[in-house]
Amino acid sequence: MKDKFYITTAIAYTSGKPHIGNTYEAILADSVARFKRYEGYDVFFQTGTDEHGQKIEEKAAAANLTPKAFVDGVAEEIKRIWDLVGVSYDKFIRTTDDYHEKQVQKIFKKLYEQGDIYKGSYEGWYCTPCESFWTESQLVDGKCPDCGREVKKSQEEAYFFKMSKYADQLMQYYNDHPEFILPISRKNEMVNNFLKPGLQDLCVSRSSFKWGIPVDFDSKHVVYVWLDALTNYITGVGYDADGNSTEQYNKLWPADVHIIGKDIIRFHTIYWPIFLMALGVPLPKKVYGHGWLLQDGGKMSKSKGNVMYADDLVEYFGKDAVRYYVLTAMPQDNDGLISWEGVIDTINSDLANVYGNLVSRTIAMSNKYFGGIVEDAKVNKTVDDELKAVVTAARDKIKAKMDEYRIADAIAEVISVFRRANKYIDETMPWALAKDESKKDRLKTVLYNLTEAIIIGSSLLTPFMPDTCKKVADMIGAPLREYDDANKFGLIDSIKVTETPEILFARLDSVKVMEKVNAMIEERREKIEDKKDEKKDEKKPEVKLHDHSKKEPIDIDDFGKVELKIAKVIACEKVEKSKKLLKLTVKVGEETRTVVSGIALYYTPEELVGKKLAMITNLKPCKLCGIVSEGMIVCAEDENGNIAYLTPEKDIADGSMIF
Repeated sequence: MKDKFYITTAIAYTSGKPHIGNTYEAILADSVARFKRYEGYDVFFQTGTDEHGQKIEEKAAAANLTPKAFVDGVAEEIKRIWDLVGVSYDKFIRTTDDYHEKQVQKIFKKLYEQGDIYKGSYEGWYCTPCESFWTESQLVDGKCPDCGREVKKSQEEAYFFKMSKYADQLMQYYNDHPEFILPISRKNEMVNNFLKPGLQDLCVSRSSFKWGIPVDFDSKHVVYVWLDALTNYITGVGYDADGNSTEQYNKLWPADVHIIGKDIIRFHTIYWPIFLMALGVPLPKKVYGHGWLLQDGGKMSKSKGNVMYADDLVEYFGKDAVRYYVLTAMPQDNDGLISWEGVIDTINSDLANVYGNLVSRTIAMSNKYFGGIVEDAKVNKTVDDELKAVVTAARDKIKAKMDEYRIADAIAEVISVFRRANKYIDETMPWALAKDESKKDRLKTVLYNLTEAIIIGSSLLTPFMPDTCKKVADMIGAPLREYDDANKFGLIDSIKVTETPEILFARLDSVKVMEKVNAMIEERREKIEDKKDEKKDEKKPEVKLHDHSKKEPIDIDDFGKVELKIAKVIACEKVEKSKKLLKLTVKVGEETRTVVSGIALYYTPEELVGKKLAMITNLKPCKLCGIVSEGMIVCAEDENGNIAYLTPEKDIADGSMIF
C-alpha cells in the first residue's frame, strides 16, 4: 500500500481577486503534491477559501451585496485562477460549507465546556485587514505590526481561549520535533517573539458584526475568523468533534505539511497547534512558511493599475512559463521578486535558449540525419559517461531538495541536465560527424544520448511544468520516465520523433511585449480613475450649493414677486457632458415646461418622474448646457450639503399656487 501524503495551502481570503503573489502559494503546493505523486505517494491535496469576518462584511456592503453573494463570486474567481495555473487539488473547501460550519460550532462548544474558552471583554486595537487584535505595546508607530495599516480602537464582549495553559506543552513539542517549522528562522521568531515573552489569551469570538459562524449557545457572538479558518484542515477531511470522524480523516491526519505564507506563521505554529492540543488531536508534521513574491521595482498597487495577476501573465506567457518563473524566483529563506521584464528574461534564457533549443535541435537533427529514427548504436566515448553521470544523478538530488522544500534549487538541478546536454552538443559536434559516413553510428549514439537526457530531464520537470513536459514526450515519441526509472540511462529502444516539432518557447522581444503590457496597465489605470470619478459623483459634495449665512430682511411685497407653483415631473433625463444637471419636463397646470436642475448628484431621473415638486415659475428663462431652462426647482439644503426637494404634504393638483 502506498504511503499517504496530506498537503494543504492556507485557504485564500475572499476579500478580492488574488494577485500573483497570492497565487504563488497554490502553485508551490501543487508542485510538491505532483512530485509526491510522482514518487508514488497517495497524495491528498486540499486548498480552498476563508470566507468570514468583518472585512468581508464591509466589502460586501460596499458592493451592495449580501456577504454570501459576495464570497460566492470571489470564491469562484479564486477557483478559476487555481484551475488556470494547473493546481491539481483533490478538495476545494469553503468555510461557508455547511459541514464545516457545524463542526466549528461543535469545536467551539467542546472547548468552552472543557474550560479552555471563557467569556470576557476586549479592549484594544483592531486591524480589520489582518483580522487581528493588538495591545498598545505591540503596535509599531501606532499601526498594525503585521501589515502596517491603520488600527481602530475596539471594545466588545468576547470569548477567549486560554493560550498560556498550553505554552509549555507547545515549547516542548518544538524541542522534540525540530523539523516542525521550516525554515528554521521562522521557528526562532515564534519562540523569541511570542512564546518566551508569554502568550496572551486569544480572542476567539466577535460580537460587533454578524458575518461569521454563530456561537450556537450565545447568539450575540460569531466565531472569530482564525478558529474558524484553521480548523478547515481537519473538517475538510472528515473530523468530527463528537468522536465520529470519517475513515478518510483517520487515514490522512495528521497532515504531512501545511504550506503557508510567512505572514501567518504565528497562527499556524502557535494558535493552531494549541487548538489541536486542547482537542486531543495530533499536530501536523510540518509547517512550511514561504516568503513573499514581491514586485520588483515598486509595490503592487491597485490604484496604479500595476497589480500582476496570474491570468494576465498566463495570457502573455502561457501557464507553464508562469509556473516556472514563480517557482524559481523564490528562495527558501527569503522573499522573491517578480516583474514583467524578469519573466521575459527568464523565459528567453532558461526556457527558450536552454530547454526549448535543446529539444528543437535534437529533434531536427534526428529528422535530418536519420529520418526521425532514434536508436543507440553503442559507440561510446568518455564524454558520454560525463553526460550520463549528470543525468542519472539528477533524480536523487532533486528529491533531496524537494524534501527540504527547496523548490527553486530542485528545478535548478533539472535545468543543469539540459545545460549539460547543450554542452554535450558542442563537445560532440553532430553536424561534423554527419559529414563522415564512417562516423554514422557515433552520430546515432550522440543523438540517442541527447534524447535520453531530454526524456529523463522532462520527466523530472513534470511536477513543475506538466503540460510542457507531456508535449515534449509526445514530440520525442517516448513516454515520460517513471520515478523508479528516472535515474536509469538507456531505456529507450528505438523510437521515431515527430517530423514537425512545435516550438516550446519562442524568444520574446522585450520591447514589444512591454509596449503591450504598459498599454494594458495604462488602460487599467484609466478605468480605475473613471470608477473613482463615478464614486465621487455619487457622493454628496463637500462644498454646499448655497450660502447659508443670514440674509437681509425683505417685506411682503418682495416675496410677492416670486411665483411658486406645484409642478409635476412627467419626464426626466441626465444632461450630456454634465455630471450635475438633470433635464426635467414638468406639467404646471395646462402648461408644460423644461427645467434644468443641478440635483443629478442626489436624485436619479427614475426617482423624480411622477413626483410633484415646488417650482419658481416666473424666473427669466436661461440657457444651461445648450438647454433653455424655464424655471427653478425648489430644494432644501442643510449645513452638511444634504439636498431634499420640497413636495406637498398631500396630493394637490399641479399648477396649484404656493403662498
